[in-house]
Amino acid sequence: MLHRHPFLSLLTILYLGFVGLVTLTPGSGQPDYYGLAGRILARLERYPDLDPLTSRLSLERIEFLANVGLFVPLGVFLLLLVGSRLWLVAIAAGIVLTSMIETVQRDIPGRVSDPRDVAANSIGMFAGVALALVLTLPATLRRRRERPARG
Repeated sequence: MLHRHPFLSLLTILYLGFVGLVTLTPGSGQPDYYGLAGRILARLERYPDLDPLTSRLSLERIEFLANVGLFVPLGVFLLLLVGSRLWLVAIAAGIVLTSMIETVQRDIPGRVSDPRDVAANSIGMFAGVALALVLTLPATLRRRRERPARG
């Protein structure tokens, strides 16, 4: 699998390193209300026309959406590596990975292990796998048409 797709394998490993950097490095121990999510929310709140959107947004929701978004590319990469027939393996690998991350976070200073993160990350994996399935569907259908009939 890795030797058949060396560039994709390298990209996946690099992205896994990025996910590890984001999720497994020690944190401050408190929510960073002035971090990126807080700055985005504060900027959006400046525009009265966006009030229907900003009234429903909170830092917790932004963090949940960020956790979903972090794992979408990983779902795409894993599906492309294992193939569309093994889509369930890609989803299972993602769920196992995020569960391991949350388990390890218990022992990292300043990190909080949260079951909602497992749910958000798993949703992101599922969305990534679904996106990759949709994007690869034309090629999959073409290969099925070109495959000689077994007789």
